[in-house]
Amino acid sequence: MSKSADAAADAAKEAKEAKVVSKSNAKAAAAAAKDKFKKAREKSSGFRKEFTEFINRGSVVDLAVGVAVGGAFTKIVNSLVNDIVMPIVSLIAGGADFSDLSITIPNFFGGQTSAVIAYGSFIQNVVEFLVIAWVIFMIVKVMNRIRRKADARAEAKEEKAKEAK
Repeated sequence: MSKSADAAADAAKEAKEAKVVSKSNAKAAAAAAKDKFKKAREKSSGFRKEFTEFINRGSVVDLAVGVAVGGAFTKIVNSLVNDIVMPIVSLIAGGADFSDLSITIPNFFGGQTSAVIAYGSFIQNVVEFLVIAWVIFMIVKVMNRIRRKADARAEAKEEKAKEAK
């Protein structure tokens, strides 16, 4: 055989061997991918199980209920402050509304726009915050007083029950 024929035969032989190797590599790669997928699915089911346990804990459910009740309570407190307390505060303060107070700073760089610092709005929000904080404090104070009275009654009943025995 000539050199070129030998080279062609060698190349064909190498190509055939490469196909065999690539087929076995493909099978090994497929098996590895299958194992990887199986492990990922196991991890996923572990994650799903852990997430389900987390969600079903009482504290998470309590937190969700607290957020919902807090949202409703916020509306009640805002209505109490805006519709009942703030009009009374406004009467006492002589109808003071700070929200219109502002300082206009001209543009020193030659532009047509200017900056407005609405410090009155800030003061109004601070006053509203203080009123809301005071109202919440008073609500909590009344609730604590009611709870203490109820606890005292419960303790008195327990003591009477113990004395009766």
